[in-house]
Amino acid sequence: MTNCLRTYALQALTLKDPQQKCLEVTALWEASQSGQLLIQPKLALSAEHAQLNGQPIPGRPERPALVPPGKVQRRAMNTAEGRAALIHALAHIEFNAINLALDAVWRFTGMPDAYYFDWLQVAKEEAYHFSLLRQHLQQLGFDYGDFDGHNSLWEMVEKTQSDVLARMALVPRTMEARGLDATPPLKQKLLQAGDQAAAAILDIILRDEIGHVAIGNRWFAYLCAQRQLEMVETFEALRQQYHAPKLRPPFNLEARKQAGFTEQELAYLNSDFG
Repeated sequence: MTNCLRTYALQALTLKDPQQKCLEVTALWEASQSGQLLIQPKLALSAEHAQLNGQPIPGRPERPALVPPGKVQRRAMNTAEGRAALIHALAHIEFNAINLALDAVWRFTGMPDAYYFDWLQVAKEEAYHFSLLRQHLQQLGFDYGDFDGHNSLWEMVEKTQSDVLARMALVPRTMEARGLDATPPLKQKLLQAGDQAAAAILDIILRDEIGHVAIGNRWFAYLCAQRQLEMVETFEALRQQYHAPKLRPPFNLEARKQAGFTEQELAYLNSDFG
């Protein structure tokens, strides 16, 4: 187990310090690309492996305080504090996204090697996004933890921990895919507020998130084929079973096409089911 990629992913997941987590994820990705690590897809890990040092899952700093989504305070975008609050919210999403990608690596057994490399790549890119946003936040005179955050993304990760099919359906293809829809209007708000640096970071995030949603689509399709399930019907059944958010327009159809959503799935989005 000393050279097991999945074990290291679990250890990285328990790290509390955001900078340390980002550095560890990047190092883990580089080690995986040089062939230094074994994947061991059949190895059944458990949360107890992470409890040796008394670390919870996921590891996170004491701040930000976690509050219900409706309680996260919104501020006017025409102030530095207002822009910082938005950048902080995005950084919080990216920090949670690092954790969800690491969780996808360690938790699920029996997947092809490419699955584990895909999700480690996602973790590495989310760490890059978080670092960009945190640096910009610091340039505005704030830091990660200075505003409240919510836990909706990780709550869906926890709900789907017993089934990789549900995880692929409802985290990358639902929760993260909403970022494809939300990013362009957020970019416009930042540009209107004169924050071109933040807008440029959102361009990077959107580019990479299309790839992350595509990874979710790839493995959802793989699992549906393996289990002989129809994709659209299965997605809707899982959405209802796990009480996932109802999908509502407007949708970034071009980005969703690039991420691998089929014409049938895009039609579903615009139907009464979406």
